[in-house]
Amino acid sequence: MPDDSYMLLSFINTKLRDEYASLGAFCADYGCPRELIEEKLAAIGYFYDEARNAFR
Repeated sequence: MPDDSYMLLSFINTKLRDEYASLGAFCADYGCPRELIEEKLAAIGYFYDEARNAFR
């Protein structure tokens, strides 16, 4: 998984769009804490939108 926040944003949104029905499912497969991803992306102004299944 990318270390850079903006690369992480792109990577996760692509995975959510193409492969995963939820952030929880993505985190379960990748073995990463959801809180860690949400904190890292919140730091650059992006928050998970469940209805869209994407960070916006």
